[in-house]
Amino acid sequence: MLTFQQMNCVNLFVFLLLLSSCHQVQQRHETVTWPVAEPPVAIQKNHLRIIHGDTVNDPYFWMKDYYSGGPDSSRVIDHLNAENAYTEKMLGGTSALQETLFHELKGRILEQDETAPIFDNGYYYYTRTEKGKQYFKYCRRKGSMDAPEEVLLDVDQLARGKSYCNVTGYDVSDDNNLMAYAVDELSRRQYTIRIKNLITGETYPDSIPGTRGDPCFAADNKTIFYTANNPQTLLSEKIKRHVLGQDAGRDAVVFAETDNTNYIGVSRSKNKKFIVITSQSTLSSEVKLIDADKPAEPCRVFSRRMKDVLYSVFPLEDRFLVLTNLDAGNFRLMECMPGKTESGYWKELIPHRSDVLMKWVDEFRDFLVVEERSAGLTQLRIINRKDNSSHYMALDEPVYTVYPGANPDYTANVYRFNYSSLVTPNSIYHYDIAGRSKILLKRKEVLGGYDPSQYRQERLAATARDGSRVPVSIVYKKDFERNGKAPLLLYGYGSIGMSIDPTFNSNLISLLDRGFTFAIAHIRGGDDLGRQWYEDGKLMKKKNTFTDFIDCAQYLIDQRYTNPQHLYAQGASSGGLLMGAVANMAPQLWNGIIAEVPFVDVVNSMLDENMPLTTNEYDEWGNPNNRDAYYYMKSYAPYENVERKDYPNMLVIGALHDSQVQYFEPAKWVAKLRMMKTGKNILLLKTQMDYGHSGASGRFDYLKEIALEYAFLLRLEGMGQSLKF
Repeated sequence: MLTFQQMNCVNLFVFLLLLSSCHQVQQRHETVTWPVAEPPVAIQKNHLRIIHGDTVNDPYFWMKDYYSGGPDSSRVIDHLNAENAYTEKMLGGTSALQETLFHELKGRILEQDETAPIFDNGYYYYTRTEKGKQYFKYCRRKGSMDAPEEVLLDVDQLARGKSYCNVTGYDVSDDNNLMAYAVDELSRRQYTIRIKNLITGETYPDSIPGTRGDPCFAADNKTIFYTANNPQTLLSEKIKRHVLGQDAGRDAVVFAETDNTNYIGVSRSKNKKFIVITSQSTLSSEVKLIDADKPAEPCRVFSRRMKDVLYSVFPLEDRFLVLTNLDAGNFRLMECMPGKTESGYWKELIPHRSDVLMKWVDEFRDFLVVEERSAGLTQLRIINRKDNSSHYMALDEPVYTVYPGANPDYTANVYRFNYSSLVTPNSIYHYDIAGRSKILLKRKEVLGGYDPSQYRQERLAATARDGSRVPVSIVYKKDFERNGKAPLLLYGYGSIGMSIDPTFNSNLISLLDRGFTFAIAHIRGGDDLGRQWYEDGKLMKKKNTFTDFIDCAQYLIDQRYTNPQHLYAQGASSGGLLMGAVANMAPQLWNGIIAEVPFVDVVNSMLDENMPLTTNEYDEWGNPNNRDAYYYMKSYAPYENVERKDYPNMLVIGALHDSQVQYFEPAKWVAKLRMMKTGKNILLLKTQMDYGHSGASGRFDYLKEIALEYAFLLRLEGMGQSLKF
C-alpha cells in the first residue's frame, strides 16, 4: 500500500517546528502545532424571530442574503472567502500531506475501465472511462459485446470548460433510435433534459429546463414524460408531457401535486406497459398510471391516498403487485387485478413480519426478488412465480451489503445484484434462478496491492441508555490491538429512514493503514432494524438518534477500541445535524468532528416554506408552526444550542450552490461557535464555491476534499508516518 512520502513528512515536520508563532496542544505523545491566525469574525445584526411567545435574536440571519438576493449578498461571499482563506492557512502545513493523500486515493482508481454491460431491448449498454479523464462515456453494442461500439454520449466532452457537470436519468426510446438525458451544470439538482438522435448523432433543439432529471419515453418513441420543479422551492411539482419538436413551454401538465409535503416522480414500468406517476410524503403515497401506448390519455388513480399508508405498484402481465404498510408496519406484499385496484381489493401474498422489513420488489415474468432487511442486514428473497416456492440467496460474510442491480429485462432468467462489505470491493453478480448459483461479472479493482485478508470486520451491538441494542459495523487492520489507544472514526446518519450500510470504500484504506479504525453506528432514524427503528428516531423522538450515537461512542471507548483523545465523528447532511447535536451534548467525547453540508439551523430553515425541501420534510422533523414541534426542535437544533464551553476540534464543509442544505446553515453555525466556544481547539469552515450538496462531479476532483478531511484527522493525531500503538 502507498504510505506518506518520507521526505515530505520530514520537511514538513521541520517546517512546523520552526514556526515562530504557534500555539501548542498536547496530543498523545506528540505535540500538534497550528499556525497562529485570527479567524474571521462575522458581523452581527439584530434579527428577531418571534413565535409561540418565544423571542430569539438571530445575529447571523443576514448570511441568507446571497441566497435571497439581499443587500448583504457581496458581504456573504467576502465572509465565506475569508473563512476559506483561514482554513487554508491553518491547514497550510498539511499541503504536502494533502497532495500525498490525493495521489494515494487517486492511485487506487483504475482510470481506464468500463462497467459490466446491461442487456436491454437488443443492446448491451455500459459506460467506460479513459485515463486522465474526469467523466465517462455512455456506450452500447448491438446483440453482442463483440459488435461495434456506439458512443451515445461523451460526458467528458459535455463537461469541457465547466466547473461542474452531472448527467443523469438517460432513457432510450423503444425503437432504440433516441436518447433522452438530463444535465445539471450548477450543482443545484435542477436538470435540463435534452434529446439525441442515436442514428444521426444530432442533438435536437428540444431543451426542457428545471426538471428532476427523470425523463421516460412512451411507446410511441416521441413522447417524453418528466417531473417539473418549482423554480423557487425546487420542489417536484408537476408531471408534464413533452412531444418531440414542440416548444417545452407549451408542454401539457399531466398531474399537478397540490400537497407541498409530497415528492413526485415518473417512470416506466419494467414490463413497458405503463407510465407510473408516484406522489409520496414520509407517511403516505399515491400512484397514477397511464398506458404507455396511449400517452395522450389522462392518468388514472391506482388507489386513493390514505392517511399514514404508503404503497408502491409493480405491474405484471395480468395483475399488479402492491408493496404496502397498510396494517403492516414493516410492509407486506399484496396483489390485485386490473379494474379492481383500490385498497379494498388487495389480497395478501407475503404477510407482515415484525422482525423483517420488506424494502422493494423486482418483478419478472417468471420470478420475483424481494429486497428485505433482517437483523440490520440486507437480504434477497427469490420467489418462483410458477409454484410460489421461495428461497434466500446465500451470502458468505457476517457483515455485508447486498442490493438489486440494473435489471431492465422483464423476461430475464438471471438476476443481477450488487454485493459489498467493509473489506470486499463492490462486486456485480448474476444469480442463476434455476441453478441457485452466483456468477461474478465484475469486482471493482483496487490498485496499489489491496489485500482484503489484511483487514478484519465485526458486527457489534452497543446498549443505548433506554436498553435498545444499536448495531455497530467496524473495520480495522488485522494487527489492530484493542488497548484503547488507537484513533477511531465513527460515522453516522440516522434520518429519513436511510441506512448507512457496511460497504467498501477504497479511500478508507489511507486511514486504516495508518492505524485508524472505522465504524458505522446504525442508529435510530434509519430503518436498519425495521420501520419502527425509523419511527423511533424522528419527530418528537429525534433525540434518540443523537443519544444512540453518543452511546455507541461510549461503548467503543468502554470496549477499548479507542479513547476520547483519539475518537473522531463524521456525518453529512442530516448526519451533519447529528454532528452538531453530539458536539453540543457530549463535546468531551471527541477529539475532532467533521460535519459535511450540515443541516444545523433546523428551526429557522423549517420555518421558511420558500426554501427547498422544507414542506417536504414536515413529517420528518415536524412543523415548527406547531408549538410543541417548535419547542422540541429548538431543544436539539445545533445552532440554537451553542453554549460557552470547550468544543472539539471541528472541520465544517459547506457548498455555495447546495440545494439540500443551504450554504448559510454551516456558515451561521460556525460564526456562532466562534463567538461562544472556549479553549484552544481549532474550528474551520471550508465552503466549496463551485459545487453543491454532493461535492465535485468529476471522479478525481472530489478526492481533494477527502484528502483535506483525512489530513485534518491525521494532523490531530500528530501526523506521524504511521500510527502504531
